[in-house]
Amino acid sequence: QVQLMESGGGLVQGGGSLRLSCAASGRIFEINKMAWYRQAPGKQRELVAVISRGGIPNYAEFVRDRFTISRDNAEKTVYLQMNRLKSEDTAVYYCNAEIMGPYDSDYLNYWGQGTQVTVSS
Repeated sequence: QVQLMESGGGLVQGGGSLRLSCAASGRIFEINKMAWYRQAPGKQRELVAVISRGGIPNYAEFVRDRFTISRDNAEKTVYLQMNRLKSEDTAVYYCNAEIMGPYDSDYLNYWGQGTQVTVSS
């Protein structure tokens, strides 16, 4: 059983910072891409940032130069450092990862339960 557990969400004033973490646990052989998505009320879930197994990041245009995604492969953890937060960043943030178990023949897609980020204006 593979699980992704997010932490680090909360309430912050506009212009402030938060750091999200997401740790993978369970029967894991290898982790490929890891990513952060978000979903605001009444809107579709959207990609925020993704990082390859080798550590190459890509960002949505709306967070470029404000957010930084990173990962620690040894700890099976992905991070999202969010700076200069805006009220429009308010959303539930979800961790996503492509994970291969010891008996899997391909990567499977997993989601965390989500963590609320609220930015007050």
